Amino acid sequence: MADSRFFKRKGPFSVQEIAELTGAELVNAPDPSRRFDDVSPLQNADASILSFFDNRKYLDAFVSSSAGGCFVRPEFVDRAPADMVLFTTSDPYRAYAKAATAYYPFDAANGVVSPHAIVADTAMIGKGVQIDAGAVIGENCEIGDGVIISSNAVIGEGVVIGAGSRIGAGATISHCLIGNLCLIYPGARIGQDGFGFAMGAQGHLKVPQLGRVVIGNDVEVGANSTIDRGAGPDTVIGNGCRIDNLVQIGHNVELGMGCVIVSQVGISGSTKLGNFVVAAGQAGITGHLEIGDGAKIAAQSGVMKNIGAGETVGGSPAVPVMEYHKQTVALSRLIRKKK
Repeated sequence: MADSRFFKRKGPFSVQEIAELTGAELVNAPDPSRRFDDVSPLQNADASILSFFDNRKYLDAFVSSSAGGCFVRPEFVDRAPADMVLFTTSDPYRAYAKAATAYYPFDAANGVVSPHAIVADTAMIGKGVQIDAGAVIGENCEIGDGVIISSNAVIGEGVVIGAGSRIGAGATISHCLIGNLCLIYPGARIGQDGFGFAMGAQGHLKVPQLGRVVIGNDVEVGANSTIDRGAGPDTVIGNGCRIDNLVQIGHNVELGMGCVIVSQVGISGSTKLGNFVVAAGQAGITGHLEIGDGAKIAAQSGVMKNIGAGETVGGSPAVPVMEYHKQTVALSRLIRKKK
């Protein structure tokens, strides 16, 4: 179970309530009023616990689990323990996420502005906003209803933050418009100068960065990630994007909807990603490229040319993933021959 010092649990919830919340179909549920106290992985669960089974690697854990209830695909119903309530669904992990959020919802803003925060007189603060000690809100900011600004976050002049968004401790945000229901993790840096200068033997002359960062709705930006503002056009992060910790996004980059950018990825200036692109950990993408909708970039890839919609690439320089695997095999054979 989650440590109660850090996580406040709601519930319990009945079998019927959980089924209605998640849209799962009930199997082996003679008592819809039965309640589950908490959620937990299969290995740690008992009869009072709701769990999930989504990965075949954990079939043995599912078969032997003592969990009272479980989200599971229909094809595994016959492998379940005899007394387990089954919530059948095509996507058990997603259903579990909905249930777990009911047990452990995000804290709502408490509406308190700390006397130890600094809020400019010209800032427009919505209803129920929480601003914690040490936070700084600059001139002419617009902070939407129910926003949480955590301790020591700095919100620069003119920044707009949409309703229900949460800004983590120590984050700094400038030259930025943020949509609704966004989650900016601690230490994120958004809106600073892009890396732009005119190079020359007489010295490198800085070019003013005159764009903004425009972030859509329901976006997450991980801890200590950086998003540079545009040089003229804006840097744009589309609705529903998920950006992990320690990601660098350069000036004028555009992300479409629902992109997933994993830790330590770097995206150079003016590159455009389509909708639902996935860039795995430590991938590097050079500037002025176009990455098509649904493309997938394997971990540690070096992307140096455009990628078409739906393509999966790997390696450095990145090539279609099957070609990358063939290269790896061929290299391995060469090494063995030398030995």
